[in-house]
Amino acid sequence: MDTRPDLPEPPALDAMLDERALALFLDFDGTLVALAPGPDRIEPRADLAARLSALSERLGGRCAVVSGRGIADIEKHVGPLAVAVAGSHGSDMRQAGGESLGDGPQDLPEAIERQMRDYAADHGIDYEEKPHGGALHYRSKPEAGEGADAFAERLAGEHGWAAQGGKSVVEIVAASANKGAAVRAFMQEQPFAGSLPVFVGDDLTDEAGFAACEELGGFGVLVGTRDGSAARHGLRDVEAVHQWLGL
Repeated sequence: MDTRPDLPEPPALDAMLDERALALFLDFDGTLVALAPGPDRIEPRADLAARLSALSERLGGRCAVVSGRGIADIEKHVGPLAVAVAGSHGSDMRQAGGESLGDGPQDLPEAIERQMRDYAADHGIDYEEKPHGGALHYRSKPEAGEGADAFAERLAGEHGWAAQGGKSVVEIVAASANKGAAVRAFMQEQPFAGSLPVFVGDDLTDEAGFAACEELGGFGVLVGTRDGSAARHGLRDVEAVHQWLGL
């Protein structure tokens, strides 16, 4: 399978599993599912949830989906997930058995939501309501990206929240919510504790997950291309991810 020339493909999964216990943290959009013009236009494979469950069993339960989407939104597209999952950039986390993890999510303050909606309407871009945050999408109007990013950074700072940029999107989430924090939280719990963590993702928000895995002795796998990534390995696209995972 092809990868970035400066990022070698990761070792075969079976080979790593033969050496030690492994924990996989998997981004959703752009990693398990191909990107689409809008968040509701993705086309996951019909049996993705079942295949992820089988992968988790293969890993002794040490598999988690870590996404910017809310958990309910992910399951709207793929059905119930029988694996650990962190939605809304780690604002909402649960174990594979359904038990909640962490302090629980914070709802987006009404003042932030109102200003984000107004900004989207005024600038001809899309606002996406999320369970524990909000997002401005400008894939259909890329020239609006710089202004939207700056607006979100300023608005988030005024309210003590955080802005996270991605591919043609900027989101406002709780300041404590990021994918690295989600990795660290899972790694303190069984069955993840003591295993080698590997984060697979394609977007800027996945960099925090890559860094957390490095700190804990593991590594990141970048899907696609991007300069300056903290990932140690790379995979070409969603199809290559599925091949590597054996989905």
